Amino acid sequence: MNWPTTPRTSPTRIAAGLLLAALWLAGCTGTVPSGPPGALHGRMAEDRPTPAGAGPRLQDPPEVASRHGVLRTTIVVERRKVRVGNRQLYATTYNGAYMPPTLRVWPGDRIDLTMTNNADKYTNLHTHGLFVSPRAPSDDIFLSIKYGQSYHYAYRLPRNHPTGTFWYHSHADMLSAPQVAGGESGILVVEGLKRHLPASLRHITEHTIALKDFQVAGDAIKTHPLSIGAATHRTVNGQQNPVIRIRPGETQLWRLANIGANIYYKLHLPGIRFHVIAQDGVPVGRVHAEDTLLVPAAARFDVLVQGGSPGTTALETLPYNTGPAGNQFPRAGLATVVTSGTPMTRAALPTGLGPYEDLSHATIADRKTVVFTENKAGTVFYINGRTYDPNRTDFVSRLGTVEEWTVRNDSDEDHSFHLHTNHFQLMSADGKAHDPAQGVFDTVNVRKRGAIVVRIHFRDFTGRTVFHCHILNHEDMGMMGVLDIVPPGARPRATHGG
Repeated sequence: MNWPTTPRTSPTRIAAGLLLAALWLAGCTGTVPSGPPGALHGRMAEDRPTPAGAGPRLQDPPEVASRHGVLRTTIVVERRKVRVGNRQLYATTYNGAYMPPTLRVWPGDRIDLTMTNNADKYTNLHTHGLFVSPRAPSDDIFLSIKYGQSYHYAYRLPRNHPTGTFWYHSHADMLSAPQVAGGESGILVVEGLKRHLPASLRHITEHTIALKDFQVAGDAIKTHPLSIGAATHRTVNGQQNPVIRIRPGETQLWRLANIGANIYYKLHLPGIRFHVIAQDGVPVGRVHAEDTLLVPAAARFDVLVQGGSPGTTALETLPYNTGPAGNQFPRAGLATVVTSGTPMTRAALPTGLGPYEDLSHATIADRKTVVFTENKAGTVFYINGRTYDPNRTDFVSRLGTVEEWTVRNDSDEDHSFHLHTNHFQLMSADGKAHDPAQGVFDTVNVRKRGAIVVRIHFRDFTGRTVFHCHILNHEDMGMMGVLDIVPPGARPRATHGG
């Protein structure tokens, strides 16, 4: 995609950067609210008594922000007992927290990140959705960091990197599901999204709404065996049923992100619509308002919400059935939303955010088909009849070209299709054309016995990467393939591992 260029610094950001003095737990960089002076980032506009039955007020995660174009930090992976929702449980933590800090960078920044593994299983790190190299020492998901070892990651974001919400998590071969379910996931924000908004909305209150869930076994988060359909505890920023406050007529930016291992959310907020301004980290060409948002495993939506009449309601996930071979996720409350305080004049919301690349009329260099299937027991999952082999290259694509992929789901349950390194444009779903102004994703749900058609522009980066179902139980049990992006003129052949 030809992303619009976004300036990476502002006087406000520089001033905020100078305040970074405290250490991030075992890490390096300090944490500060990211909003400019006068913004209410992660704070209540007005304090009021907490409604009966509700949890504590929403706490946005602490933050680690870049300074002078570089974010330097450390992530220590360790198993320890921490607060998870309303309990004290053993979890697999990043820097001692179930909800680790949000990493905040700007287009053009460099991320220098050292991961140290003090847990008993090998692990690694994936920066989900970032448009960065798949080669070491960047977003190489083929490497393993063993117990007691450290690895230094170095990522360089393009200056025209899209601005929005991303996340980071374990992508360890056959261990992604238990490690993410155990706690190994956090939010990553590429700054600049508010610059697409009208000037009157650039200092609005912003909240991270990071959706994670956990099952319990004794005094620990259950990670194995992990049943997708089992009863689970849903959290927002690691809290259970926190209170989110908004004034009547007030506009807020919410970063909705499904950063758990397996489950889906069908978000609904009675009386308030979600105005989508970015999806999977990319600003939309045309803003769309939704009463409900289906958020499959790993997807994100940046939305504007506006306070309604004074009162209390619930941010909830509605029932969702992924199919006869899948799971039925019940309705659940996620947070209590309290509308109170001095009314504000309701702002006019934008209808579009910026330019986008429409691949509808692009020259197609190649067409590929991805077919999702599984065995009857739901214990082995396939792409094109084969399970994942890191030593095999399944697809080869050439840098600078546009390809059209058909992703067909021949199973009786939904799957969440995700591609690394490059976003894609959703052309159609189940034969219905998709609006190109709302069409850029890195993760899309593929309905049972359904199909999607996507187009991918392979830009800037070569190397071996992957595509897979982001229901991580399915990925770990085989539903992943290897893509090799090669330079123009190269003549590689797909390899066939044993």
